[in-house]
Amino acid sequence: MHHSLEPTLAEAEVRREQQHLDRLYEVLETQRDKTVKMLAGAVQGSGGSAQARVERELEVRRLLQRVAKYDAAETGLCFGRVDLEDGYGYYIGRIGLREEDLDASPLLIDWRAAAARTFYTATAAAPQGVRLRRHLHTRGRRVLRVDDELLGNAVPAPEGDARLTGEAALLATLRADRTGRMQDAIATLQVEQDQIIRSPHTGVLVVQGGPGTGKTVVALHRAAYLLYTHPRLERRGVLVVAPNPVFLSYISQVLPSLGETNVLLATVDQLFPGVATVRTEPDDGADVKGRLVMADVVAAAVRAHQAALDRPVRTVIGGELIELETDFLARTVASARETRLPHNLARPVFCEAVIDDIARQLSYTITDIEAVFDEQLAEHVDHSQLDREVADDIARVFGEDTPMIDLEEQKRRDIAGSKEHWLAALPGDPDVQRLLDRLWPALTPQRLLDRLYGDPSFLAEVAPSLTDGERRSLHRAPDDGWTPADVPLLDEAAELLGHDDQLQKVQAERRRARAIEYAQGVLDIARGSRAGEDDDPAEAERLAATDLVDAEYLAEPHEPTEPHTVAERAALDRTWSFGHVIVDEAQELSPMAWRLLVRRCPTRSFTVIGDVAQTSSVAGTFTWRQKLEPVFGTRWRLEQLTINYRTPAEVMAAADRVLTAIGAGLEPARAIRDGGHAPSLIRVPPGELPDRLREATVHEMEAVGGGRVAVIVPTEELAPLAKAVGSAIPDLSWGPDADLEQKTVVLTATQAKGLEFDSVLVANPDSIVTASSHGLNDLYVALTRSSRRLTIVHTGPVPPFFAHLTT
Repeated sequence: MHHSLEPTLAEAEVRREQQHLDRLYEVLETQRDKTVKMLAGAVQGSGGSAQARVERELEVRRLLQRVAKYDAAETGLCFGRVDLEDGYGYYIGRIGLREEDLDASPLLIDWRAAAARTFYTATAAAPQGVRLRRHLHTRGRRVLRVDDELLGNAVPAPEGDARLTGEAALLATLRADRTGRMQDAIATLQVEQDQIIRSPHTGVLVVQGGPGTGKTVVALHRAAYLLYTHPRLERRGVLVVAPNPVFLSYISQVLPSLGETNVLLATVDQLFPGVATVRTEPDDGADVKGRLVMADVVAAAVRAHQAALDRPVRTVIGGELIELETDFLARTVASARETRLPHNLARPVFCEAVIDDIARQLSYTITDIEAVFDEQLAEHVDHSQLDREVADDIARVFGEDTPMIDLEEQKRRDIAGSKEHWLAALPGDPDVQRLLDRLWPALTPQRLLDRLYGDPSFLAEVAPSLTDGERRSLHRAPDDGWTPADVPLLDEAAELLGHDDQLQKVQAERRRARAIEYAQGVLDIARGSRAGEDDDPAEAERLAATDLVDAEYLAEPHEPTEPHTVAERAALDRTWSFGHVIVDEAQELSPMAWRLLVRRCPTRSFTVIGDVAQTSSVAGTFTWRQKLEPVFGTRWRLEQLTINYRTPAEVMAAADRVLTAIGAGLEPARAIRDGGHAPSLIRVPPGELPDRLREATVHEMEAVGGGRVAVIVPTEELAPLAKAVGSAIPDLSWGPDADLEQKTVVLTATQAKGLEFDSVLVANPDSIVTASSHGLNDLYVALTRSSRRLTIVHTGPVPPFFAHLTT
């Protein structure tokens, strides 16, 4: 039960906790300063072997991460204390701290440590040996107040939900104004959340949770927990996949606040380096591109670029007609494919065989020409007489026993020598290169998909299982730009094509050569500016910059520096394998997107977070089995979050009616608190919607004071309604990169997914429902974003879901 302290006792306890907090900050500063000095020494180190330089770089990265953890711990360093029945007690905080005496008890236990778990899981019904749990409320380095819970067998269970821990601290957090950014929840994690966060990291864990259950909080804290408990994950990092850029911005501060730098946060379309998605895919095209059949289509498109010919190839090389037979090409293609190398890496095998055959044909062609010449010469020369005269000449010079030259052997040698000549010359021949590029071209994923989308006859050839309408939905011009639905297909193509870095190496060397040439020109100019020094001995002896550096040294700054963190390196490397992947709003992903993610984590160590009732994309699902079994088979386990911490019961009463209409067969999460405000229903004539919505938004801004307001509108009405509301609110934010730190934002239901606001206005719910096949799901998302107030502004009859509300 929550224990309220008397004023004088409370003040004494605050002073006591302040003394301990002061000591903690002293130790934190000492350890940080020590680490910074070690970092400075490592950075200043130079020279040594290549191995020594690598080890120094690793040490720098390790120390940078440690400094980042100390910096992150500055805010909210200590937030809890546990007193056990046996008299022992300890403090819980962002990181672990101890005195220099390693035998002394820890000053602070990291919230992820096993010893800290009872802080989150002990309840009055199951105290686990805990007598008292204390929450410390701090601002900066000052203790403001403490909240105590008395547990143990002598204490009766509270009247509320026995599964809630730290209820006073939890409710204080829930009632606080939103900030536009998600905050970490290490001080208020609940039992069912903690259980999931600390689950084993191997295999596939699926977490189903309704609105307000803290799914994303669980996902992000699980990333931090796994990195703490499994240090080897730091080498590969953890990937956290978010549903859209707005949501990515919303959660971006949580892991840095926990001191974690080895986590890459990205949307699926950000996982293909070098490609930016610049447009939105229509639903019919996105649906087709997300299907598993597209993996077969991309594979067929690659095979179609591997000398898929049904007739011989005739061309002129070196002035001679060369013919490559279909049987030869078929055998050569089969040999290249048998290597099981990706297309671009198998290309040299194919090219070598073709060049060898061309060289053979050219060698025999030259020999045949010589044979014809001999035949024509025989008509005018007596070869037998010529042979006798040659034999006599050889005998006089070399002796009677010298054997005659074997002309057939000589012919074979001539052919072999000629072939060696052609084998050396042909690779650089432009005609040969054009032939090879036609038969087995080096491809990029972009080039392959450009042809697939832009050539209807080619698409029909490689995608016979698609209907004419489905193929038309894929058509686009090469300069139309990429969409998020294209990225999994680009990744699929990249996997099949492989990456031949020879060309990149050549290009990099050329760039370096140009940089050196430019630098040499700069040095020459600088030296030229010292003209006349021959006439001035003092000037000639003066040391100049040109005497200290050469062109290669000067060109070095042109070389890119290597990124320091695991997340930075992983973001630049499509082939990076993560130690663990966490997917938020996973119900939205297409089968092709799942293929991309599995390639990012071959060990298939996943945490899958979502709510099938909030599915809104055409690729989404209503059951986890339907979504996951094609990817993971039956090797996944399901956990459920059942308590809605965020959304008031009054709001959920309206939202649950929509959930029933969705028919997902899911039990709604139980709201633990009343908000004190029943949802408002405002009916307006259609022509007055912009003005009335603007007025209602201004009213809500006044009602929530320092809180945040979201206006959620139908996608097709986003721009006009945002402009109408913005006419009264100058700092309003809306659009694909809406700034959530503004007091008021206008969003679509898709953009609002996973976010939370103090007050939410939902405009034209009927239009949201009819806009897509998942319109009910979108409305459910919109209704459940509020932590305090909900207003529904509609233009038609009262929607049936809201008939119980008063206008």
